[in-house]
Amino acid sequence: MKILVTGGAGFIGSAVVRHAVRAGHAVVNLDKLTYAGSLSNVAEVSDSPLYTFEQADICNRPRIDMILARHRPDVIMHLAAESHVDRSIDGPAAFIETNITGTYTMLEAARAYWSDAGRPEGFRFHHISTDEVFGSLGATGQFTEDTPYDPRSPYSASKAASDHLVRAWHETYGLPVVLTNCSNNYGPYHFPEKLIPVAILKALAGAPIPVYGAGDNVRDWLYVEDHADALLTVVGKGRIGRSYNIGGENEATNLQIVTKICALLDEKRPGNRPYAEQISFVSDRPGHDKRYAIDPSRIRAELGWRPSVTLDQGLERTVQWFLDNEDWWRALQTRDGVGRRLGTGG
Repeated sequence: MKILVTGGAGFIGSAVVRHAVRAGHAVVNLDKLTYAGSLSNVAEVSDSPLYTFEQADICNRPRIDMILARHRPDVIMHLAAESHVDRSIDGPAAFIETNITGTYTMLEAARAYWSDAGRPEGFRFHHISTDEVFGSLGATGQFTEDTPYDPRSPYSASKAASDHLVRAWHETYGLPVVLTNCSNNYGPYHFPEKLIPVAILKALAGAPIPVYGAGDNVRDWLYVEDHADALLTVVGKGRIGRSYNIGGENEATNLQIVTKICALLDEKRPGNRPYAEQISFVSDRPGHDKRYAIDPSRIRAELGWRPSVTLDQGLERTVQWFLDNEDWWRALQTRDGVGRRLGTGG
């Protein structure tokens, strides 16, 4: 199978690229290389004859058309997106452009390519989205594929819009699509602006480890390598027009996550005092969703997939990876927004 992956130099996209090449698939990595993209994320497979890179903006229709005509992929896995809620609060325009206009452009390019090719039965447009489109849960309950959309941030609203576009292109034009909505990802190559890499790197730097509000916001944590495996399962076996929720089955509060990271660092790289003493509670993010939780029963029942890594196993692997790959994260420290508070709503 030849797969075109948009956003393949980003965090989740690069995990998909690495996983797909290891599995013997030909991969075309299409990425604009914005602040969060890095070709070092795919260095492991970059010399493989199965791997090709194309630098392009998903909003540039002529360029996308040319890439599709050149490489003739069997499926498109659309991961390219602006994804950081805090950045969407400070600058929503980029999220509207990339997540909505970019998805529209990819859909139209895919539709033309699919039609010109005679509408091959095996073609798929796989749209990768987030559980944040469903809004915020109370103390109980889980998101299912039928949960009404209720986005609360510019980021989640832009992803909700892109989901609706994908479904509309399937219903109106017959474009063969599958959709997935995932819970919070973590793991190797995680750009240092999200909670887990920020906590690791602030701890190592001896700096305050910021925790929003009381740290009681709950997320379902999904190890990124498990997510990549799930995505390839869905694109290969998922039913056309169907959506699948992908969760890690690992709920934890933000404070629990940071505390676990501190304990792992105490064990692996002990300092002069426990790292947990660096935890600092800061003003909460505007509109901070209280709890996300995924019901993954559909993907488990229909496709036989479930996560292979527990939260404790995944965090141990992640902390060790950051300790072992200092050159990777140090090279990113000068990129826009790294190391400073974003999304204050000011």
